[in-house]
Amino acid sequence: MPRKNTATQDKGAGRLRQPAEIQYREQLQALASVDDTDRPENWRLSPASVLTYILGGEKITTTVKGKKKTVEITRKFYGDRSIVERAIVTLASDRALLLVGEPGTGKSWLSEHLAAAISGDSTLTIQGTAGTTEEHLKYSWNVARVIAEGPTADNLIPAPTMIAMQQGRLLRFEESTRCVPDVQDALVSVLSDKAIAIPELPDANMVWAKPGFNIIATANSRDQGVNELSAALKRRFNYIHIPVVADAKTEVQIVKQRATELLQRYALPTKVPPPVIELITTVFREIREGKSKEGVSLKQPSTTLSTAEAIGVTIESALRASYFGGDTVAGEDIARNIVGSIVKEDLNDLAALKEYAKLIAQKRAANNKVWNSFYQGVQQVIRQ
Repeated sequence: MPRKNTATQDKGAGRLRQPAEIQYREQLQALASVDDTDRPENWRLSPASVLTYILGGEKITTTVKGKKKTVEITRKFYGDRSIVERAIVTLASDRALLLVGEPGTGKSWLSEHLAAAISGDSTLTIQGTAGTTEEHLKYSWNVARVIAEGPTADNLIPAPTMIAMQQGRLLRFEESTRCVPDVQDALVSVLSDKAIAIPELPDANMVWAKPGFNIIATANSRDQGVNELSAALKRRFNYIHIPVVADAKTEVQIVKQRATELLQRYALPTKVPPPVIELITTVFREIREGKSKEGVSLKQPSTTLSTAEAIGVTIESALRASYFGGDTVAGEDIARNIVGSIVKEDLNDLAALKEYAKLIAQKRAANNKVWNSFYQGVQQVIRQ
């Protein structure tokens, strides 16, 4: 029987993804209602409350429409507390923040939640690419109106950087090392002067940043050689390295929480049993580290098997189970979808999965139903 369409019942229907300040609005409002601590100018929350919002673990009792309500502050980032503290302190200073790490370690996720808690707006974002230009960073013009009327303030189109400066908010700059040197040079002037010059407007030719303005940039450590940041730009950033999750239990918790949130977004009734989540995180961790928990050495693929990839495979497996299987994700669903994470550019990486199935999964399959399903699924994928 076809699964009943419940997508329209989702509160987020009509929008694929809510920004953090909307998705977690209740938690932000609850923290703001009890936050009477000093804060930097134009910050929505104090540094202590920002830390609480990111790390969670507290319950806030607040009043909503005359009625008391207890709001649980959930954990958003599972990294070390000191990492988050350093990030918050940096953003309260004149230096910009650069989050560096392997792909899928949660840099953008942390960046978004910091912006949501501090500025109340995580959407002032520049996505760095080889095609990003200085106009994307600063401003552009309504060409048709400029031809008809000449350059005026009304014809100027501010970029996210200029909007953040004018409003005293945070700018998120994703994949900064993918930008060409000209864009990086323009960023140096923004960080140094905290201003943007508009030479086309002689009467109002400078936009100055208001207090609260700062930049959170991210960079993948594997992309550092694409367009390495200049020495001048490096000096203006405080580097914080985001490591791959080291603790197995923490990784299971991350995958479980994010998968639950995403399943709710997709309005899927599919269940992902704890043993399946433990399986997917174990497979990713052991192949990533090149060693099983029994001490068996394993081939490592050229790809980065991050926690984010594990979450993606979990959701894809849930979708497969929902539309083509049953209401519960099995090991076979994981096996069918894990190939795309291991084998991306180099088909030889499939050898890592084959070896893992032969040396590890086959032995565990003898006494474990979930591992047996996974092993049988891998065999079917290999034979295709």
